[in-house]
Amino acid sequence: MSVQINVLTGFLGSGKTTLLQRVLVNEDMGETALLINEFGEVGIDHLLVQEIAPNTVLLPSGCVCCSVRGDLKQALIDLHDKRSRGLIPAFRRVLLETTGLADPAPILATLQRDPQLRGRYHLGLLVTVVDAKHAALQERLHPEWLGQVTAADRLLVSKVDRVDGQAVSELMKHLHTLNPAATVALTSAVVAGDQQLLGEGLSSRLPDAEVARWQLFAPTRQPRHGTAQVCALEYAQPLDWLAFGVWLSMLLRCHGERILRVKGILNVIDAEQPIVIHGVQHCLHAPVHLEHWPGGERRSRLVIIVRDLDTTLLRRSFDTFLQRLGRAA
Repeated sequence: MSVQINVLTGFLGSGKTTLLQRVLVNEDMGETALLINEFGEVGIDHLLVQEIAPNTVLLPSGCVCCSVRGDLKQALIDLHDKRSRGLIPAFRRVLLETTGLADPAPILATLQRDPQLRGRYHLGLLVTVVDAKHAALQERLHPEWLGQVTAADRLLVSKVDRVDGQAVSELMKHLHTLNPAATVALTSAVVAGDQQLLGEGLSSRLPDAEVARWQLFAPTRQPRHGTAQVCALEYAQPLDWLAFGVWLSMLLRCHGERILRVKGILNVIDAEQPIVIHGVQHCLHAPVHLEHWPGGERRSRLVIIVRDLDTTLLRRSFDTFLQRLGRAA
């Protein structure tokens, strides 16, 4: 049985280590193995959590988004080997804290596509911590910030005590606009053992409430953020699975770096149950079959977050593929 990996990311100084200390303070470390990656020659974050996580592994390279992928793979293989040999407790999950400069997409691709890791691990949740005080500046100056926000399953806002309540409210609404498929909450509400950080992802049963939240995003609203835009697609008629797969594969192959996030629930021809799809840039996770339709409404809904891509052309290409390769919606 493979082990779940949850990824904790967020820009430099957003408060990831502080959050880890609180979440893991009462955690049975036989349940969670912690990997920390830091940017720079000397790492200290692992020292800060050492008392609550004695099996902390500090990845030896700097940026997770580039050369550290090899280190990450080896660290995970070594960790699983020690677990199998009984040298460490048989942990249920791995929690990976990335450097604040990391782009999550290459990390997810490594976890999903590497043949040595696929049998040992599966991806759980991706959680991004957002600094309420510096979010506007980081958003304006650093493209990594947007990648971290749009890739997330959970968005946790930190340092709210350093800004006024109105600014916090506006930031949370803005985050929901940028990533309508993610939950948005405050780090101050996260407690020890909190499932917002330690819970399961799409590899397990998907909560109906979470899918229902994706369905509520109206396709008539097309929020824009600089070069990033949310494109919502909705179709009442069943989709041809093969035609849709061809279209999505070609979209990711041609524009993968511009497709920041894909999430959706599909009504597929000859399938009674809905199918959930979920991906970040080039990395598309295995489809998940739900037991029933949340709310009982059989309708395909897709939320696609794009950057530097004309959503009108995206819609047109989707309609064209359905008409020529399958039954049109």
